[in-house]
This record gives sequence, C-alpha cells and structure tokens, in this order.
Amino acid sequence: MVGRVYEYFLGNFAASEGQRGGEFYTPKCVVNLIAEMIEPYRGKIYDPCCGSGGMFVQSIKFIESHEGNKKDISIYGQEQTSTTYKLAKMNLAIRGIAANFGDVPADTFFKDQHPDLKADFIMANPPFNLKGWRGADELVDDPRWGGYDVPPTGNANYAWILHMVSKLSENGIAGFVLANGSMSTNTKGEGEIRKKLIENDLVDCMIALPGQLFYTTQIPVCLWFITKNKKAQQFDDERKAFRDRSGETLFIDARNMGTLIDRTHKELTSDDLAEITRTYHAWRGEPKDGTYEDQAGFCKSASLDEIKANDYVLTPGRYVGAAELEDDGVPFEEKMAELTQTLYQQMAESEKLDIMIKENLEGLGYEK
Repeated sequence: MVGRVYEYFLGNFAASEGQRGGEFYTPKCVVNLIAEMIEPYRGKIYDPCCGSGGMFVQSIKFIESHEGNKKDISIYGQEQTSTTYKLAKMNLAIRGIAANFGDVPADTFFKDQHPDLKADFIMANPPFNLKGWRGADELVDDPRWGGYDVPPTGNANYAWILHMVSKLSENGIAGFVLANGSMSTNTKGEGEIRKKLIENDLVDCMIALPGQLFYTTQIPVCLWFITKNKKAQQFDDERKAFRDRSGETLFIDARNMGTLIDRTHKELTSDDLAEITRTYHAWRGEPKDGTYEDQAGFCKSASLDEIKANDYVLTPGRYVGAAELEDDGVPFEEKMAELTQTLYQQMAESEKLDIMIKENLEGLGYEK
C-alpha cells in the first residue's frame, strides 16, 4: 500500500513539475508495455538512467502477476541526479526490493557504476535528445563504441544505445524509449551507427507510440527492442520457446492507440498493451500467443533487405502501410451520388454565408 501511495504521488509530482518531471518519471503505461514485451522472469535487470526506479518496480509487478519469484532477479541501476537517486532508493526500499544503484549518483557515460555488468534485461527511458553530453575530445576511444562510429556530441541518443548494447548479455534483450528522430536521423554519423546496428541484426522490434503520453514533451516517441541473439531458444518459464527470427525485424505502428485522460495527456489502455505485446510474442514464436500475421496499418515483419531498401530508416509507418478500409456494403455509384448532393448543398450554403458577410460589412461601412 505504501508503495502504491508513493507511486501515486510521484506521478502527480511529475505532472505538476511539467518538463522537469520527466527527469525521474516515465508514464506507467509505457513502463508496463516495456516490461510485458521483454518478460523479465529471471536474471539481471539494468537501467542506466533509472530515474525514480519505476522500471524496476514494474518488473517486480510483472513477476508477481505471473506467479514468479522476485528473488530470481537482481537489480542494477544508475542515476546522475542526487535527489532522483534518493527517490529511486526510497521507491524500492519501501517495497522491500534490494537493488544496486552504485555507490554514488553519477554520470553513466563518465563514471559507469557497473563496469563489468552483463544484463539479461535492460529497460530505460534516457533523456530525450541530450546535447553536450561529452566534450569534442572526450570519450572518443571509449570501448563501448567498439565497431561503431563515435556518437556525436550534439545528441546522446546513439551513445545510450551503444552503452546498452555493450551491457547486454549474450541472450539479453533491451527495451527503451527514444525520440522519434532516432529512427531516421543521418546527422553526424548517427545514420551510419543505425545502419551498423541493423546489419549486425540487433534490432528486434520497433514501436511507434502515440503522442501526448509524456509529461515532458508533446512529441511522439518510439520504443526500441534490441537483442544479440535472434536464434531459436528454449525457456522453462511461460515464454517456452522463441523461433529463429534471424534477419527479421518487427515493426508496430501504435500511433492510433491510446485514450485521452485529460486535455493534453493520453495513456495506453490495458487492451492496447495486450494487443501490442501479443503481436510481438506471437511473432517471436511464443506458443501462448498464437500465430503471427502481418496486419496492414499496424504490424509488419520486415527482412534486412526491405530495411536496406528503405535507407535503413526504422520508422514503422514505412513498413506497415495503410490500414485496409472496411467495406460498408454501399455501392460506389450510390455513395458517389450521396456525396455529390452533400457537396452541392454545402456550396449553396457557402454562397448564402458569403452574401450575409458582405451585407454585414456594408452595414458597417466597409464596402468594396
């Protein structure tokens, strides 16, 4: 109960803080979606910019809701802001969850608190489009960028991605939030890094989210899911088995999902979350989620050649196409005649309104 109250006040505090609130709070429905997608049943869970620790709390809830044992996971996090670091420690402590946040609050790029960690699950919501995260001559030879171009100083998005790739275990999976620009940018080497990630077959799934989910920004954001192993795997938990999906990436366009909860904010409903996660798990070959099929306007399993043909852009809208319109059964001739009559009526109404406006202007002394 104390944990739920704490979570309630964190959410309301984030809302009242506006843009600053995003530094420590990720909307609950987005955290839920990432947890349900990656299914962290057991192993090491890591968040390199953990804010108030919401990703970890949701991981525990996922385990409890699937009758797992929270002792089967170990939690590792890092947070730079001192106050937020304390919020995270308190958030987990009041729930009785043990976690390793490192000795001190610190910058993940310059003072990695878990240098030898290889995580089975990574969940993160890095700051959007962080500028000036390093100096021009800093971290240029960092081993985390090994095999890739050095991420540019003007935006940390690809630095976060490569940091997380370096922290993934051999069979690990990472799910994280980034601004939509990360899917298509070609600025200062970012396009080359994305191309290499795709050619190395690391990108498992991309999801375009609806706008207005975040307190921090009104721009739409996306979810990346990255794994180092797309080969067939077997598990002794509810996942049971993954099929071999080498050379494939799943694209989901969820921009039309979500429900307004107030004038400026949306959230994904439980039905939205269930549809997205079932689609991904079915595509991954999990028996419990049925058979996967492409669905125009919503999901598409694309090959590396198809992504290459789209200039290595990962925007789901490029792949899923337009949704099929439902046939309402009305013959085209009948529908066209009806639309034509409506158009003529509106044009006649428009002429009447024009005359009224002219008369009113003349009455006020404003003649042509």
